[in-house]
Amino acid sequence: METGNAFGSQDPTPALRCVVAIPVRNEAERIAACLEALAAQRGIGASALGVVLFLNNCTDETAHVVAGLLPSLRIPVRMIEREYAEANAGWARREAMEAAADWLDEGEPFDGLILTTDADSRVPTDWVARNLAAVAAGVDAVAGRIALDEADAARLPAALHARGRLEGGYETRLIEIEALIDPLPHDPWPRHWTTSGATLAVRLETYRQVGGMPPLAVGEDKAFVSSLLSSDARVRHDPDILVVTSGRLDGRAPGGAADTMKLRCEVPESPCNPRLEPLPRAVFRYAWRRRLRRLQATGRLARTPFWAPWLGIRAEDARIIAGLPTLGAILAAVEAASPRLGYRPLRPRELARHTRLANAVSCLLRGARRLGHSVRSTGARTAAGDLGVTSFERTGDA
Repeated sequence: METGNAFGSQDPTPALRCVVAIPVRNEAERIAACLEALAAQRGIGASALGVVLFLNNCTDETAHVVAGLLPSLRIPVRMIEREYAEANAGWARREAMEAAADWLDEGEPFDGLILTTDADSRVPTDWVARNLAAVAAGVDAVAGRIALDEADAARLPAALHARGRLEGGYETRLIEIEALIDPLPHDPWPRHWTTSGATLAVRLETYRQVGGMPPLAVGEDKAFVSSLLSSDARVRHDPDILVVTSGRLDGRAPGGAADTMKLRCEVPESPCNPRLEPLPRAVFRYAWRRRLRRLQATGRLARTPFWAPWLGIRAEDARIIAGLPTLGAILAAVEAASPRLGYRPLRPRELARHTRLANAVSCLLRGARRLGHSVRSTGARTAAGDLGVTSFERTGDA
């Protein structure tokens, strides 16, 4: 069943620039806070924002709550209701984003912005404006960070918070090391690794180019960002965009964040996020990404004997990889093919030791970078200038 279009106080079509796509399932208690936060957006101009609510298989009063809110909202809202036995989180988000894309297509022929968040999340008043600013600065998509609702977080076990602090500390150091070894002009440090459907934005044209949101039961947001990166879309992981989301353990999507937190409560030593790998493996990965970028940029990637043996990749596979159309696809294929680049996540008990090591390495890299800048600023082209590259990158250098 589909309700058709339900609008707020104004017709947005003439000036619509952004549409927020929200998949919704049984969120009668939280949808009001979500919509009120969107209605409070500042700095984007009148009639610039629309919202698509995709209600799938709802069995509570969500639709009635939304209907009651519409007259008081100062943004246009389209509510779609659908019942589908095979529904999952990725399918629902895709349907919401497709409806958002179609809505943007109804307006003037310019490239609008699709944003997505969750029905149990609350965005800050500058959320849309910050995403627009990032895109205006030259990127194709923007990923923000998330924080747990304070009331929900207070009900979670102290051990879960302690583990979160350990993982967060190590993750921050790894991201800084990655940015020092393999800097990206469009995604500079400080940045983050979060790829949550609670805060994503993408240009309409880019969304179409990558085939839209994948309808996966679990991890559709991460798969979507991976497809963006594989297509060489410029993705900014903006640390200044922060969305509050629920910290409940009874999530709506099986295998999602709620189930992850529940597992960590039940099995304290369950593995960390795969990207939280031992420091030597992480440094090896970042150095090789930088090396592969340079080989591709200089046209030397096709000379596979220079790099493939170092990564344990067969020559015939390396030739196929080198022929892929985008650098992002090449990097993804190399990591998938190399037995030396497989992820081996740490256990929580290992985090403290690797964090200490990472602190030391990041200090060394920052010092080397400053020294490299100092040498270059004097115009001297000495061996010391190579410190900006680091010895890690020269491992296996062709």
